[in-house]
Amino acid sequence: MSKRLIAGGANYISQTLQYGTESIPYRVYLAQEASGNSRKIKIDVLPNGTVHVFAPAKADLKQIKAAVGKRGRWIYKHLSKIKTHYTHVLAREYISGESHYYLGRRYVLKIITVKNIEPHVKLVHGQLQVRTRSRQPAIIKSLLSRWYREHAKNIFERRIEALIAEIRWLKSSPEWKMRIMKKQWGSCSPAGILSLNPLLVKAPRECIDYVIIHEICHLKEHNHSQKYYRLLTQLLPNWKIIKARLDSMSEYWLVD
Repeated sequence: MSKRLIAGGANYISQTLQYGTESIPYRVYLAQEASGNSRKIKIDVLPNGTVHVFAPAKADLKQIKAAVGKRGRWIYKHLSKIKTHYTHVLAREYISGESHYYLGRRYVLKIITVKNIEPHVKLVHGQLQVRTRSRQPAIIKSLLSRWYREHAKNIFERRIEALIAEIRWLKSSPEWKMRIMKKQWGSCSPAGILSLNPLLVKAPRECIDYVIIHEICHLKEHNHSQKYYRLLTQLLPNWKIIKARLDSMSEYWLVD
């Protein structure tokens, strides 16, 4: 007898596909209600390497695993391409001349040695200038990280306040926090707490709005059901275009 899946309070159910010697984790999202395509199981490989499986409400574990297993080669090939792509994204050295991003614009990093003033970071004529007593990469990285977090906090606060004012079904401002995530821009906990990646401040404002709205929609629809996407489309009709832009540049904005 097959086993029914029960999502409980989680947004998804974690499973693993064994493909040869590779163990590939994936997330199962259950629809909340039956639809015209109630027997269809959809598999997506996101640009960040996360595998999502969207299953009908009445799907069971055996059925889902069988569907994922049949697409094992396809999933593995997509993940291999993503890994190859990411190897071409160079790690930061935190030296003058590097490219760094803020609100979607590229800035050239300029390290300036100072002695009599406190180390600080500021934008000046297309440059991201770091004035510091030491050129050690770890110190430059720390100064930049603090600068990004401070600006992210201010921008996220303003954008959340502006966006929730336009969402009628949202009765109060959601609780939120910042958290560094290697492969995600944001998340929504079962308790309704939003987490936003401070590195998102490197992306354009429209991408920031998309991530915030994406997570706010999870306050009402806790999975990626058709209801969820209808809600997202109502709030942000062109979200697919914005998401494509965010996905295309994620490896540059997420690199630390």
